[in-house]
Amino acid sequence: MAKGGLIPRLRALRPELSGASARVADRLLADPAGAAAMTIQELAAAAHTSAATVTRVCRRAGLDGYAELRISLATESGREAGGAWRADLGEDIDVADPLERVLAVIAARDAAAIHDTVTGLDTATLEAACDALAGARRVDLYGVGGSAIVATELQLRLHRIGCAAWAWAEVHSALTSASQLGPRDVAVGISHTGETAETCRPLAVAGARGATTIALTNASGSTLARTAGTVLTTSVRTVSLRPDFLAARHSQLIVLDALYLGVAQRSYGRTVAALEATAATIAEHRRAHPAKRAVPRVRADRGGDGDPAAGADPATGREPAHGAGPAGHDPTPTERDTPR
Repeated sequence: MAKGGLIPRLRALRPELSGASARVADRLLADPAGAAAMTIQELAAAAHTSAATVTRVCRRAGLDGYAELRISLATESGREAGGAWRADLGEDIDVADPLERVLAVIAARDAAAIHDTVTGLDTATLEAACDALAGARRVDLYGVGGSAIVATELQLRLHRIGCAAWAWAEVHSALTSASQLGPRDVAVGISHTGETAETCRPLAVAGARGATTIALTNASGSTLARTAGTVLTTSVRTVSLRPDFLAARHSQLIVLDALYLGVAQRSYGRTVAALEATAATIAEHRRAHPAKRAVPRVRADRGGDGDPAAGADPATGREPAHGAGPAGHDPTPTERDTPR
């Protein structure tokens, strides 16, 4: 049996299916608990297909057969129904919904997507990716469009803890860099669909040069996944006006967090030293809090240690106003007109 949750795997597999197989997957995802109670013939009839097609879908999902599918669906649907992270907020967002409900829906969907992603990840695969990144001489990250943002985020995190990492969003630059990699290096391709040529091609070149290759994608059967030696998959819950590639961001970031922290754990000494060094350097460029700013130096014409200058009012520490003489003395016209 494939590792990770079945329901997240079915969601990731769904875009790759068509025809009768797609109808089977839709039926399973629409009501996992109900499908778990059906025989294979009943499910086939509900999806308007044959039992053989249902079996093929089971195989595509990494299962040994229909019996295993029923057990997995029953287990996972029961866990989801009792999960505090899930909210029953209907199928989608309506055009007239108030923002309060919009926020509640997207929060619930994103929480569910993160949950699905975490349960669907193979821990051994994630460990292997962390090992490779922690020991890499150099790390290349490829992604275009929205995936470029994710690649840059991982590059910034790795770079800050002492990993030599570069993010490439332009295909010519990515190919140039990939052609310079070797067996001690790691290349990571990020694409929600897994079919972005500008990401798949550099990853293939990096692999041909002997680099360890990692894919982060929502499609486990995609070109990018087939190109990579290590595949990390995400799960998505979409809503109206937010396509799946936008909805994927939180799921991608949870995987990035795991990779970053896994690398930090494996290179603890280097990580601590790098974080301390960067924090000290950046601190010099941050505006000091008003309460912590240095006290202005006392003017040279004042007494030492901040004592009022001679002639100042002992009660206030203020110097006499321009033209004023010692206390009790009315300046003469000559005194008033004398330049000071």
